[in-house]
Amino acid sequence: MDNSKPWALISEVGEHGYLEELVDIMKQQFNIVCLQDFLQNPQLYGPRIQTLFLWNTRPLAKPPLLSLLPSLKVVASGGVGINHLDVPHLNSLGLKVSNTPHVVADATADIAMSLLLASARNVVEGHRICTDPNTTRFPEGMMGVEVSGSTMGIIGMGDIGHKIAKRGRGFDMKILYHNRNRRSGEDEKAVEASYCENMEDLLKESDFVVLAVNLSPETTGLISHRQLSLMKPTATLVNISRGQVVDQDALVEALRARTIRAAALDVTYPEPLPRDHPLLQLANVLITPHVGTNTYTTSKKMVHRMMDNALAALSGRAIPNEVKAK
Repeated sequence: MDNSKPWALISEVGEHGYLEELVDIMKQQFNIVCLQDFLQNPQLYGPRIQTLFLWNTRPLAKPPLLSLLPSLKVVASGGVGINHLDVPHLNSLGLKVSNTPHVVADATADIAMSLLLASARNVVEGHRICTDPNTTRFPEGMMGVEVSGSTMGIIGMGDIGHKIAKRGRGFDMKILYHNRNRRSGEDEKAVEASYCENMEDLLKESDFVVLAVNLSPETTGLISHRQLSLMKPTATLVNISRGQVVDQDALVEALRARTIRAAALDVTYPEPLPRDHPLLQLANVLITPHVGTNTYTTSKKMVHRMMDNALAALSGRAIPNEVKAK
């Protein structure tokens, strides 16, 4: 180990953690210790660790771990969401906190459109038919939903939502959006988006409702029985935000009753769902394993931004993406 480099703690390398090539990038600037090695000898590593890098919310920045890190100065999280962090508590301990907005927007917008298209055109069902050893003829009645010229309603028009709208315009979709704050006229014009001050109006008019909000007390359970009942019976709900934004019991009821046509989800609560969860039994649900940012390009950008934030905190400079308690 090069003691001229700061020390950082990460979760693990491999299937449930960082790709090796991402850790190789981090090792250019940091001495890296995996959680399992750390826990085997916290007395050795604890006083050295100044940075805690979080990937897919891990390691958990909770008191049991924090108490073993007396020299910790910064918690640098990958991704936009911070609902896994108690920012006021971390700040009260004198710790800086950061995330990586913007760099994840393109990949997350891509997965939103991927889910929308795959659900609309029955891509997964079609794949199963084509690979089924018992298939001798293709069904002619497997009809999908037209995406081109349809109406997309985006709830949460931040950086990711705006990029989703841009992709929707590539399919000549009419774009509606609801947001805590209305975007500028220039931003609206760039994607030909119309603002819905009342979210219910968006739900009633949209063929595809895309959730791109941050998780907060205000957005937890944002979509429940009433909101689903307002949607068209031909509409699809797409969620790339956080699982807790949707009341999943209400969603199951709506899908079973065909109150809405389908749901396409990159996020659930919990993750993964219990293997007997009713959402997993429904044919009109498409679920991916929270892979919105999972591209090589975006993962590398995230790691570089995490490192930039951490190095700024350690040197006393302004942190590019600092998160502070409200």
